[in-house]
Parts: sequence; C-alpha cells; structure tokens
Amino acid sequence: MVNGNTSNMIFSKNSATNCNGKNNVLSEVQGNTRLVHGGVHRDEGVTGLLNRSFINPPVYHASTIVFPNAQEFRATMKNWPHLALSYGRYGNPTLFVLEKAFAAIEDADNACLTSSGVAAINAALLTFLKGGDHLLMIDGVYDATRSFCDGFLARFGVSTTYYAPSITPDDLERLILPNTTVIFIESPASMTFEVADVPELAKRAKAKGVRVIMDNTWGPTLFKPLNNGCDVVVASLTKYVSGHSDLMMGVVAAREHTTYRSLKSCVSTLGILPGPDDAYLALRGLRTLSVRLERHATNGIKVARWLEEQPEVARVMHPGLDSHPQYELFRTSYTNSTGLFGFQLVEGFSQGAVDAMVDGMYFFSLGLSWGGHESLLMETKINNFRTVKKWKYGDGCGQTLRIHVGLEDVSDLIVDLHNGFRRLVDYS
Repeated sequence: MVNGNTSNMIFSKNSATNCNGKNNVLSEVQGNTRLVHGGVHRDEGVTGLLNRSFINPPVYHASTIVFPNAQEFRATMKNWPHLALSYGRYGNPTLFVLEKAFAAIEDADNACLTSSGVAAINAALLTFLKGGDHLLMIDGVYDATRSFCDGFLARFGVSTTYYAPSITPDDLERLILPNTTVIFIESPASMTFEVADVPELAKRAKAKGVRVIMDNTWGPTLFKPLNNGCDVVVASLTKYVSGHSDLMMGVVAAREHTTYRSLKSCVSTLGILPGPDDAYLALRGLRTLSVRLERHATNGIKVARWLEEQPEVARVMHPGLDSHPQYELFRTSYTNSTGLFGFQLVEGFSQGAVDAMVDGMYFFSLGLSWGGHESLLMETKINNFRTVKKWKYGDGCGQTLRIHVGLEDVSDLIVDLHNGFRRLVDYS
C-alpha cells in the first residue's frame, strides 16, 4: 500500500507470461502480501465466456506451442528464450507465475526455475565461470556443491579455493586473485550454521569486480541477499517453499536484468526446467510460507533452548541463540530463524548409543532433506565436508547431529528427544 490507501497503488501491466523485465506489481507492499499475491495477474488469466478467472493459475502441460502467424514467430525467435511461450523447454504460464512470485519476494528483476536446488546452484556457477577462472567457495557449503566444484568444474579448468564460513572481510579480500570471477556464499553454513557477514563480503567482492552468488535456502524471506550486495540468489524450493516434502525444485534470481538474461540462457541451454505439476505445488506452498516459517522458528528456538540445558549436549548450533558466536550479526541481519540447526553431544558415547537414540525416535524421522512439516534428526560427519577449518571433535565434544523441527506440538517433540537421550545413556 501507499500511505495505507490501495487506491494509490499503481499495478504494472507486465505480464506473468513475459519473462522480460521486472515485476513491479508488488513493489510497495509488505512481505506477507507479496507471498500471497506475487506473480498473479488475474486480468490476464480470464477463463470462459463470463470473463472470470481462478485464484490459482491452471497447470499448463505443453511442449509444442503454436503461433498465430509467421511474423510473430520470427519476432519471438529473435529473442528466445527470453520471450515466453515459444517452446515448452523454455517455460509455460504455470512456471512463469512462480518465477514472478519468487522475484517479487526477493526484490529481483526476474527468476528462473530449475529441476532441483543443486541444478539452480550449478546453473548459476556455469553462467559466469569459464576455463581458467577462479572461484571462492564457502567451506561450509552443501556437499553436492563441493562435489560439483571439485569434480565437474575442475575438469573444465576452473579452480576453487574454499574459505572459512566465519571469515573476516579482510581475509576474504586477500583470497581474491586476478582471475577470481565468482564468490559463493551459503549462510548459515550447512551442518554448522555459522553466519556470514554478507553485506561486507559482497562489498569487498564488488570492489574487485567479482560477482557474488548466495544460497538462501535456509531463510527464504528472512534475509534478502539481493538487497545486501549479492548479484544472484539461489534457493532450493524443495525445502521450506514446498513445505511438504513431495517435490524437487530450485530457483535462481538476479537483481539486474542483464544478469537475469544470462541466467535464463544458461538454464534454457541446460534444459533443467521442472514440470508444471511441481511448479503448481510449489506455488501453493509459497502462499503459506510465512505462517509455516513462523511456527518452525517458534518450535525450533524452544527445542534449541531445551537442548542447551541437557547434560548430554556439548553445544547447540542455532544462530538464534545468544550463545552462538555470530548471534549479534544474525540478530541484525535476519528477521527470524527457522527450524533447522545442529547440536553436538558430549564426548564418550559409542556409535551404537547414537544409533539407538536416532533409531528409536517416534516423531523425528531419519531423512536427508528438511523444510517439510515433519521433524527430522540425523547424525552428521562435518569434517567429511570441511577442508579449511575443521570442526572440533574430541576434548569433550562428541558426535554432531542435524535437527529439523517441524510443525508438531513442541511438548511432544521434547518428550521424544528426552526419551532419545535416555536410550543414548542407557545403551550398553
């Protein structure tokens, strides 16, 4: 709203089916309103003789798209894949609505959907890297991204240097080489949940002409990478945006239109768009994201505080706790937390004891992903994926676990964890 009056709101006529420019429809409304209304153009989605439209866009299944005349066909082909509705591999109206909605919540020029979060990260890196380039990658990155850097990119002559998740801006600047092209940030870091000083890191990178890409999967809507100096934001929509553990999807978005066009070309060339049915489900999840995240955050911090009080726990890696090393940075950067964090047992428990704890959980399932409505718990081997600064094991610190706190009643989750610690202690 402008001055609280909807009559003063100017709605853009930029089409949801035109992947060519910024969606200004919701530029002056708040975040929750953007989640509910982003990407929607009901004046363009009319159906039937009565000129009425649906709240949710239809699911378009399409490969071949036909044109009314040769002139329009030639005009579209001159600007493919940036003009929409040319061929199914470049997108369809169902996908375009979700892309526009994500762009609205990230203050992006536009966004491109991909078939998974990993595909989004890989596409973003491939858009800007070429043989002979140097990449700075955060050491706490998602393990699939590390594999892509050390395997695929290395084969094509791209070198990667990993940097500590809690690196100072001065130390990062010293790692920038003449051929450094991209700096990749994931914050909070996978498994360990260190928080990066994104604005300052991005400032140092931009001063050297280096692009900054950030993975914002942990905190969608809670932190705005593009408003904090990043050029590109990627996210796995498989997680919180979907919210129901039933689809695979990623997204990559850019602040500048020229950057978006480069990303769109790369995504289209790789042929990694998701299907329309999954896009429809992700769009449904997006509309309720804010209320679900609020519950995840409330439950998560309660469980984290309870864990801190348990004698079996050496430390809790939750950035919303004032015991966290980057708590002040997190508090001033993020509007809230989520339900994903880690904790470390005290030293001395056997592998069998940890297995007994995890295997006997009732509400906490054992699974690789997170972000759905259900709670999850799994052991992590952090140093299998760290090279710069190893995580502390020994000297009082034992096994590490990653926990995702879902939407259940938190009292039931705490009882489940309490019983799990009893199995841990009683195992022989």
